Amino acid sequence: MLDLHELEKLRMNAYDSASLYKARTKAWHDAQISKKEFVEGQKVLLYNSRLKIFPGKLRSRWSDPFQVSKVFPYGSVEILNDKYPPLKVNGHRLKAYYEGQPIEKPKNVSLIDVFKSP
Repeated sequence: MLDLHELEKLRMNAYDSASLYKARTKAWHDAQISKKEFVEGQKVLLYNSRLKIFPGKLRSRWSDPFQVSKVFPYGSVEILNDKYPPLKVNGHRLKAYYEGQPIEKPKNVSLIDVFKSP
């Protein structure tokens, strides 16, 4: 009878340890998630996970920049682009698009011209 009580204590201890581990892991995971908030007029990229649309391994799965037209509660966002009709998508499939500075065209320099100059 004493062995059964000790076995039950060990089981309860293991159960408590597992639930504490799960709670701490969930808290750490939730802290790592960043909240994305979009505003109307913002440019975003859309993640498309369908492999048939994007043939090739090295092609980016983020589609053209879209513009946010409407933000709904609970993370839904309506986006639009010139090529596509308005789409209502989950905010988890979007990321902010930052336009960089325009790049100047590189200058063509011939090696012959470089060696001829005094």
